[in-house]
Amino acid sequence: MNFFQLEVFLHVVEHGSFTKAGDRIGLTQSGVSHNITALETELGVTLLKRDRKGITLTTAGEQVIPHMRAIAANLAHIEQKVAAVNGMEIGKITIGSFPSFTARFIPLLFSAFNEKYPTIELLIYEGGYEEIIKWIEEGTVDIGFAAKPVKNVEFIHLLTDPLSAVVYEGHPLSGRTAINLEDFVDEPFIMLRSGCETLIEDRFLEAKIKPNISYEIKDNQTALSMVAGKLGITIMPDLALPEKPERIKSLPLNPELSREIGLVMKSSKHLSPAAKEFSKLVQDISSGNELT
Repeated sequence: MNFFQLEVFLHVVEHGSFTKAGDRIGLTQSGVSHNITALETELGVTLLKRDRKGITLTTAGEQVIPHMRAIAANLAHIEQKVAAVNGMEIGKITIGSFPSFTARFIPLLFSAFNEKYPTIELLIYEGGYEEIIKWIEEGTVDIGFAAKPVKNVEFIHLLTDPLSAVVYEGHPLSGRTAINLEDFVDEPFIMLRSGCETLIEDRFLEAKIKPNISYEIKDNQTALSMVAGKLGITIMPDLALPEKPERIKSLPLNPELSREIGLVMKSSKHLSPAAKEFSKLVQDISSGNELT
């Protein structure tokens, strides 16, 4: 097994296609297939399943891919260390982020980093908190953004994001200065399943209140559209709210509820040189109150 075969395999898994993987690394589809076949022959196992639905990992593939990602990450660290000794900055950083953070802050962070390190490539994977933590554990991403609670990863606080009640214009509660948990009891409730549901559910449980959940929605914009359509009311992080809301109104919760957002990683000590620089830049921007 050589590193190029491993790299080809990882690109196929990442892109889910021989053609897309080939475009990424400058190989024809047959060239990609040849490298995968050679790798499987040398290892003596089938790593990928190919059918009309696409390409997926076999059981053997699922077992070995974390180790292959670790090998690729270690080699990238070596290349970055050597480049640093020679006075050059090279590398690639894979970053996990959730939608509301991506929309509000990733353009700012990536632009600032690209200005300082134009030769370091930034790749982003977007998903929910649990996906991001899984990607960190598996080595799919080097570093990520998520909200507490988190397990099995290191967490560095960046900002606190309040959650607010969201009602439609003209709703009986829209004239309030704040919304109490008791106010949700008789209202059709839209539960947002994008990561904050644990905070919301725990708060209702503490207050011994059972909300009337009419819909469970993963997408922030869909939930907002349903509120605007008078299908119910919801609780949502302020980061997910539009800057210019239409047909909806957000109101503070009483008592207040917020999520703690931060950087997540396996270990700050074992980040690649490039990822360490990204982490430092993010923390510097956060400490300067630019993440608000």
